Amino acid sequence: MLQEPISILKGVGKATAEALNELGIFTMEDVLFTFPTRHEDFRLKDLTLTDHNERVTVEGRVESDPTILFMGKKSRLQVKVLTGRHLIKAVFFNQPYLKSKFVPGEIVTISGKWDKGRQVIQASAHQLGPRTDAHDFEPVYSLKGRVTQKVFRRILTQVFEQTKDEWVDPLPESVRDSYRLPGLFQALQAIHFPEDADSTKNARRRFVYEELLQFQLKMQALKKLRKEANVGRAVDYDQLLITSFVSSLPYQLTGAQQRAVTEILNDLRAPYQMNRLLQGDVGSGKTVVAAITLIAGYSAGLQGAIMAPTEILAEQHANAFFEWFTPLGIQVALLTGSTKAKARRQILEGLQNGEIDVVIGTHALIQPDVQFHNLGVVVTDEQHRFGVEQRRVLKQKGLEPDVLFMTATPIPRTLAITAFGEMDVTVVDEMPAGRKPIETYWMKEQQLPALLSRLKKELLAGRQAYVICPLIEESDKLDLQNVLDIFHQLQHYYEPAFKVELMHGKLPSDEKDAVMRRFSENESQILVSTTVVEVGVNIPNATFMMIFDAERFGLAQLHQLRGRVGRGDHQSYCVLIADPKTEVGKERMTSMTETTDGFALAEKDLELRGPGDFFGRKQSGMPEFKIADLVHDYRALQTAREDAERLVDSSYFWNSEEWQPYREALEKSGILDGHRID
Repeated sequence: MLQEPISILKGVGKATAEALNELGIFTMEDVLFTFPTRHEDFRLKDLTLTDHNERVTVEGRVESDPTILFMGKKSRLQVKVLTGRHLIKAVFFNQPYLKSKFVPGEIVTISGKWDKGRQVIQASAHQLGPRTDAHDFEPVYSLKGRVTQKVFRRILTQVFEQTKDEWVDPLPESVRDSYRLPGLFQALQAIHFPEDADSTKNARRRFVYEELLQFQLKMQALKKLRKEANVGRAVDYDQLLITSFVSSLPYQLTGAQQRAVTEILNDLRAPYQMNRLLQGDVGSGKTVVAAITLIAGYSAGLQGAIMAPTEILAEQHANAFFEWFTPLGIQVALLTGSTKAKARRQILEGLQNGEIDVVIGTHALIQPDVQFHNLGVVVTDEQHRFGVEQRRVLKQKGLEPDVLFMTATPIPRTLAITAFGEMDVTVVDEMPAGRKPIETYWMKEQQLPALLSRLKKELLAGRQAYVICPLIEESDKLDLQNVLDIFHQLQHYYEPAFKVELMHGKLPSDEKDAVMRRFSENESQILVSTTVVEVGVNIPNATFMMIFDAERFGLAQLHQLRGRVGRGDHQSYCVLIADPKTEVGKERMTSMTETTDGFALAEKDLELRGPGDFFGRKQSGMPEFKIADLVHDYRALQTAREDAERLVDSSYFWNSEEWQPYREALEKSGILDGHRID
């Protein structure tokens, strides 16, 4: 009966069935597993013990005739209520018909948000007379159209009664006992028909864990299948050469770098293809980890390649690798779209005959005529900047090469585990010793004259500056500073003493490269730009960053922009010019001034904006969860991932009766695609 359509239910006509279908509810089972988004707490509270803006339910006596204020089509009804020792006002918006309901001297129960300072409840629900409803906790569902809370609860009650005898709990008893989770019947009853907060909380814990476990079983099965399909090779690297290189560095590796190196070397030694994401904040030292990865491959007789999204970034990598690798006898080449024809032919020949050990380049590396002698290790920098197809083409130029993806975009732990669930993820979350934190300030536009004067001091000291704006041209829709206006203003203020240049997304690629090159060689001192400023570009002399309309950016993007400075020995500064109108906007600006930890900011950004908006909802690839919340359920996600990893690697999971429902779900999802894992 669970798979029967909802249309067979009493009182569900064609229109209601269609409205339910729009919510993704087609069967009886869908009704049961449509979970409430929250539970309203209707327990009576003492206002003396209630915090400002807290939701509250109070019982009291009506002390005045209601008054109504009309504002066009909108209205505001207000009535005085005596509850305990508090004479408060209850305010109802756009419900003028309630005026006749409130009679002085009668008892009323009101729920809503408590404004402690004004002694006002902004009411969202009321009940005439004393509180008689036995349910202190009431589920609230995400519904729309003709499917109201009342309609859905009526349907839910009907489904619950008609199907409860055929429920089979898919979660093994051993797991439920281990985590003290309720059975399916108790959990569904507690979440839909709650009696107290604790049972509801436990029911939610059960469904969150179960949902995340099912998701992680898919991810871990996919990872296992890929490892078994991509047999790869065990890389027999020379540990002495790696130790010698690390010892020759003028600094010690951080603990996070050492951990990353250990995980990568373990991958290389294993007889399957490495598929690892290395994520670390700007300046955390990912490049030297990539270098050690390439040295390990070289010592085993394998060629290496590192692909960067822009020529200037590829050149910067090449400079570092030439310096590191030449003393080791490793032959390095740089291949970009700007490489001259003669040099290109020599590089192609060297790659094909094995004379070149490591090549650094842009998408030029994936051209059809680029052939390798024995490509074994591939590093892709800022991997999200390349399409899946581009990354796949480079991988195919070797025989099952080990692949390391790098990104300087701090991704919250929950999103890394979720969006990159089929990859192994390594986080470099420690900064090298001695690096000076970037001083960050939040200012209003009225303070611009003082700011320009402060910037002039930096320029006179021989430093350079970035100035970031959100738009290229005037927009009627948004009152934002635009990059052209700012460019002309700064030209007028600073030239001819200091050269001001302009960069934005509408410039042709070669012009953008030329502008960045002039800035990197200090031929220009101020770069006015939109957010196209290249990720990873290393200009140690740039010490000042101004960001106009900073409230328009997410925390992750602001942090990325701030990371363009602070790369040299001099103290660097970032100034956010913003006048946010919302509390969230103000909180974002404050967070930026309080920490330079990209991962802490990424977590905060996730908390403020949600997972869909973190990556951009359309391209995020984030799964939609029915009940799990990636911001607050991180521990459950971590536990589910560890459990799924262990289960997928065990023969018991693939053969036992108690895990059969989950195996069937995997087969149904198409993840296994006819393969059998034992």
